[in-house]
Amino acid sequence: MKVAGRRAIYRFPLLTRASHWLWVLAFFVLIGSGLQIFNASPNLDASDKSNPARRVLAIGSPADGVGTTTIFGHSLVTTGWLGWTDDGMGEKSAHAFPAAIIIPGYQDLAAGRRWHLFFAWIAALCWLAWLISSAVKGNLREMVLRPSDVPKLWPMQAYYLKLRKEPPPHGIYNPLQKAAYTLVLFVLAPLVVLTGLALSPGIDAIANPLTVAFGGRQFARLWHFAGMVLLVGFFGIHTFQVATQGIVNQMRSMITGWYQPE
Repeated sequence: MKVAGRRAIYRFPLLTRASHWLWVLAFFVLIGSGLQIFNASPNLDASDKSNPARRVLAIGSPADGVGTTTIFGHSLVTTGWLGWTDDGMGEKSAHAFPAAIIIPGYQDLAAGRRWHLFFAWIAALCWLAWLISSAVKGNLREMVLRPSDVPKLWPMQAYYLKLRKEPPPHGIYNPLQKAAYTLVLFVLAPLVVLTGLALSPGIDAIANPLTVAFGGRQFARLWHFAGMVLLVGFFGIHTFQVATQGIVNQMRSMITGWYQPE
């Protein structure tokens, strides 16, 4: 195939593209439904059970019309953003996260859990499909960060920031991509999946050692939330990299599979 008069490379097969976009959909639904669940108990404790003395994060409303966010004991007034927000019913009230970013948009813990569980399985299956496909095709070893890649991390970032004209020498995936894939595939994804299972009362009943391994359900909740925040950070960095490296070409390759070399 030729794009703009030059021969393009078939970079991403259909399974990779389908699992990628389905994972993106599941990711956003999981964030929204997860925040819906968080709203029911808007705090995180570094403890095996609810313990205000070991509270890491709390989002609440100490008085009508006032919202606060407390991190490690330091409080900030976040009225209108966090703590006292739109309730999805045309009013403002004591809700940690606003209706605009939770699923469903009004307070409904049961519905939020159903959305979260359904799309959690979709995200997990997409992750496994992509992992297995990459391993079978021999691409997985190219995604793993190696010691020789570490010195190239900053030069690669400098290239993305337009501080360097040429990227450091690399294979199919550059050092930053390897670092991101290694972190997401082998650390964050397993962490989020396992802590999510540990939070399930049913799994806790039949596999309590898993919950204990994470320090109890409250600690598992903290790890789960932290994993989500880091995944959001990865998504932001990934989007930035795409935007700075020819967004049209990059998006076309992930939609059609064809990539135009520079």
